[in-house]
Amino acid sequence: MTSSLPQPATGAPEHFPVVIVGAGPAGLTIGAILRAAGVDCLVLETETREFIEQRPRAGVLEEWAVRGLRQRGLADNLTERAQLHTECEFRFGGERFRFSYAELTGQHHFVYPQQFLVTDLVREYADVRGGEIRFGVRDVRLLDLDTSVPSVSYISARTGQREVVRCDFVAGCDGARGVTRTVLPPTAEISRHDYGVGWLALLAEAPPSNDCVVFGIHPNGFAGHMARSPEVTRYYLECPPGDDPENWSHERVWSELQQRLGAADRPSLTEGRLIEKRVLDMHNYIVEPMVFGRLFLAGDAAHLTAPIAAKGMNLALHDAYLLGDALVAYLTKGEESGLDAYSQTCLRRVWDYQEFSEWLSGVYHGTSSGDPYRAGTTFARLRRLFTSPAAAAAFAEQYLGTAPAY
Repeated sequence: MTSSLPQPATGAPEHFPVVIVGAGPAGLTIGAILRAAGVDCLVLETETREFIEQRPRAGVLEEWAVRGLRQRGLADNLTERAQLHTECEFRFGGERFRFSYAELTGQHHFVYPQQFLVTDLVREYADVRGGEIRFGVRDVRLLDLDTSVPSVSYISARTGQREVVRCDFVAGCDGARGVTRTVLPPTAEISRHDYGVGWLALLAEAPPSNDCVVFGIHPNGFAGHMARSPEVTRYYLECPPGDDPENWSHERVWSELQQRLGAADRPSLTEGRLIEKRVLDMHNYIVEPMVFGRLFLAGDAAHLTAPIAAKGMNLALHDAYLLGDALVAYLTKGEESGLDAYSQTCLRRVWDYQEFSEWLSGVYHGTSSGDPYRAGTTFARLRRLFTSPAAAAAFAEQYLGTAPAY
């Protein structure tokens, strides 16, 4: 991972204790934690501020994740605006089955679209806590990561020139397609699992048709309903992997949603204009370890959990809390234990969430597999969920991430 500085560079390199690559929930949360402790850091982002504040992504937060934001002074808007969900609903065989996880655990989900959280975090990091952030950078390069003096270089959107920043640590928070994934050494182990299905991800300009998340288990394929705001609803439709979104006309989308999410005692879904339509191939991956020299990975740069169980943003925040606190402890007190334990501690929760995602995929996709055996075991799992208190409690614990230790 060692290389020399590129040329040309404009003047002497700047220095920041930490350079964070990527202004998503993980990167911005790490930056806000550092700035609250008086540690200087630099966030580099290839997109514009306007783009990241409007980009629709995840929207479900677990209660422990929100507590972490509150403890760090990052949840004021979320607390005022987020919807609280205490139940979810499964629909299959033309019937609906309500699952009250709050009754089992005393905890709930928060629904707060990721772009709202990113907007809050950018404001807190840059405008309130005075953190340095540079948008629109290009051709980011990570240098000398296996030394005690790593560097990051990039082409500045402001000057068009290559700039060089020296640092003590690099936090790679730029997702699966970012530069940090391209510099991993041969010792990195990447585990991947493909589910063999795609999901058509939809945003509809239509009010939610139910007061909670709905999972439709149907021979035609899985369907999901998730409120995002009083005016906008997220829907998913199982489809072939690699399918073209243009194969799904407005009429076809709503016909399938009405069928897969239908229940005898419920009115039809409220339809509306589709403002987003893209196909996601369902797969997971994990990079082990999450630390390479002075490069620490966080969020989707380190692990991807398909939206099957709505875990991605929660895992990104978990990484950010651990890494932000560990960097503060090292840079202000010289304590190394947090950084030493970072990868192992993160990966325990990551693997648990991956396993739950795989289990839940079996429920979502078993009846559409064309395999009578898989369909039969799917219905066995669902019946057990609604007839066995022990099974219900185990599901609720994993769904909410409330296990006492990982």
